[in-house]
Formats: sequence, C-alpha cells, structure tokens
Amino acid sequence: MRRSKPVVAIDGPSGVGKSTVAKGVASALNYQFIDTGAIYRSVAFAAKTKNVDWQNGAAVAKEAATHHFAFDLEGNLLLDGAPLGDMIRTPEMSEGASTVAKHSEVREVLLDIQRQMGINGGVVLEGRDIGTVVFPDAEAKFFLVASAKERARRRYLQLKEKGEDVSLDDVEKAQEIRDERDACREVAPLRKADDAKEVNCEDISANEVIQLITRSVISRYS
Repeated sequence: MRRSKPVVAIDGPSGVGKSTVAKGVASALNYQFIDTGAIYRSVAFAAKTKNVDWQNGAAVAKEAATHHFAFDLEGNLLLDGAPLGDMIRTPEMSEGASTVAKHSEVREVLLDIQRQMGINGGVVLEGRDIGTVVFPDAEAKFFLVASAKERARRRYLQLKEKGEDVSLDDVEKAQEIRDERDACREVAPLRKADDAKEVNCEDISANEVIQLITRSVISRYS
C-alpha cells in the first residue's frame, strides 16, 4: 500500500540503544514511537501476574489475546489503558520478553497488533524483526550494531542508574544468552533485512545516531 508518510523500522540486538534512538527519531520527525519490545515485556509481565509459565507458548498467547496494547503520544506503553513504567524495565522482564517472544503462538497474536499500529505510516518502530517480518515493506529500514562488550556496558550503566543491584559480569552473561536465543529462534529470528542500512553505534553517541537516521529519512521522504 502507498502511505503518505513512511514506516521507519529500527532493528538490532539487545543493548544497542534501539529504544533511545527510535524515540529520538520519532520526536525529530513528529512521528509516533512504537516500542515493540515493550509489548513483549508487557506480555511477560501480564503472564507473570497470572502465574502463567513463560515456557508455555499457548497459555501465554491466550493471556496476551485478552489485553489491549497502545502507546501514548510520548511513546509509553499502555496495557489496558494503564502505564506500566519501569515495572517492565527490569532484568527479569527482559528475560521474560525474550522467552515469550520465541513462541510462534505469541508472535502470531502480536503481529497483527503491531501492524495495525503502524499501517498508515508516520511511525518509528523498534525491535528485532520489524524490517524482516512486521513491516517487510517499510520505506526506511535501519539495523543498529555494536560489540557485545559495549552493549553490555551500556545496559549495565542503565540498570545501575535505575538502582538495580547488578554486576557487569551478570549483565554480559544474560545478554549472551538472549543474543543466542534471539538469533537462533525458529520464528522471526534476529537478522538484518537485506534492504536495511546498517548503523555502527560503537563509537558515536545516541544523538549522532538519531541525527543520522533522521537526516536519511528526511532526505528520502520529505
């Protein structure tokens, strides 16, 4: 379909800064920011509150189907109209999101939801399969990369700022497990879309990445 404004897809591995960059790009373009990772985190959160085993894909999918997901103008996720805030930003919910995301039943439920959120364009979505599965027809695709060590360092600093009692070694180990799970899952594995522009975030700031992507989108679709 032809959209008046593009869908901007930003993919990449855990800890590379996708949420920060996508939110900044959305703000610069005056587009809606859609954090698909937050949707999976909220599903893990909802399942945990109902004592649904994250490993039980059918049960998690059934639970997910009972909820309404939306984003406010600032890009904050609302689960059944209520913000979850930092409750879904813990290491436990990171692990939960990665676990429930491997189930085809869960991804099937959430796929249509994500597509409906961005169908008309004027959105910036971030995740792991936006440019390959959710919006393979996205007009602008970017894939962020950085070394595993740098990604773990950034994630560690984020968690410490939030008051989490974590060690860099624990963060590195958890990230290694999640990277392998995301890349090797049978359904929608993490990979760069063939037509995505790779952006190396190793030695440049988030603001520089935001400016780079924003300029690229404006130059092509203004």
